[in-house]
Amino acid sequence: MKKTLLRLARPVFGPLLNRLPVRWRFAAYLRAIRCESQLPEKFVFKLAETREELEACFHLLHDAYVDAGFMKPDPSGLRATVYHALPTTSTLLCRAGDRVVATVSLVRESAMGFPMQRIFDIAAIREAGGNIAEVSALAIDRRFRSASGRILLPLLKFMYEYATRQFDTDHLVIAVNPRHIGFYEAILCFRRLKQRPVDHYDFVNGAPAVGAHLNLYTAPTAFRRRYGRLPPEKNLYDYFTGDSLPNTQWPTKRFYTTTDPVMTPALIDHFFNQRTQAFATLRLRELMLLHSIYDLPDYKSVLPPVPADAPRSEMRRRTHRRFSVRCPGEFSTRQLGIRRTFELTVFECSATGFRVHSDNRLPAGSTGTVILELGAADWSVMLVTVLRLGSQDRHIALVRIDQDDLAWRKFVGALGKAQTHDDLGEATRFV
Repeated sequence: MKKTLLRLARPVFGPLLNRLPVRWRFAAYLRAIRCESQLPEKFVFKLAETREELEACFHLLHDAYVDAGFMKPDPSGLRATVYHALPTTSTLLCRAGDRVVATVSLVRESAMGFPMQRIFDIAAIREAGGNIAEVSALAIDRRFRSASGRILLPLLKFMYEYATRQFDTDHLVIAVNPRHIGFYEAILCFRRLKQRPVDHYDFVNGAPAVGAHLNLYTAPTAFRRRYGRLPPEKNLYDYFTGDSLPNTQWPTKRFYTTTDPVMTPALIDHFFNQRTQAFATLRLRELMLLHSIYDLPDYKSVLPPVPADAPRSEMRRRTHRRFSVRCPGEFSTRQLGIRRTFELTVFECSATGFRVHSDNRLPAGSTGTVILELGAADWSVMLVTVLRLGSQDRHIALVRIDQDDLAWRKFVGALGKAQTHDDLGEATRFV
């Protein structure tokens, strides 16, 4: 490629491209695209899981942000924010041999929210329903930026697949420098938020920012319209929606959970207390939310203590903790002597019940049997009652468990005690 995607996004080109009509801007970026489905074996795309991988990602991000003027150099040489500490954040990476050469993070909405909601109004996106995740912390090693076709596009494909297949995400949002927004609009089909650009975004050292949104439900249609008739090397529709690259390594899971927490108490202490001062700058509400999210004793010992005079309203704990999952199943009941069966997907659960989505509305008030696939080799059969349907979405239902089974008790017991996604592989150890 004579020009790479990243070179087009540099300050020299970005402002000029953003002033071009959309059609011309798209043509300029399209010339730089080359989809490669056969990559050298040395390139691997995966979740950052180990201390070494996370350290390499945070170091890469630090250097890229310092170069771009998005942060001042930190003595640690790392950029690790409180959002990286959350169990609802996944840091993805590209490795070339033993070297981490690119990274991007997905911050799914949680009690602490995500960075850009401080400055952008996303109420309309929330009203559409579904989980929202912010694309954040994208960085590529400067020595590999000329290989964007082998790193940037595959990394974005992995991010797209991870968000849609494993992270139970319906919407992606992003806050980017105005000189980069053209790439996300023209190539990835993001749409700008109606809110005007922000002149001063504290999260990136006061740089300006533009907000944008991609609806993952409608994204395939947008990709098909824009790329469906193009040759394979330019066809991002086939590239993003087709099979995973052989270079992709998916996290190993026993159960169908939709988050991949990797931060053990030791890793949290290392990155956010010892290597950086991320926890030292927490506001009181953030600190209290962090304690409510990490409510296991091992985590409490590495979190900054909550002041004795702080209000405790933010730290109230549910009687039954809720967990984010994506478990397919079916519900069977009898109505007027006729047996009816409904396919459904459990997306949130606790020890005593769960919320489901079903294409065919479940009959409120009905009692029956539910069969759930908890993982590739784990099944549960229980007696349940459909309590009520969602007030806004009638395809969502709240279900009460009337009689559980051993598989379900092991399932929720493991979710309640596990620290990371690896712990779930030894689920029976926790019950």
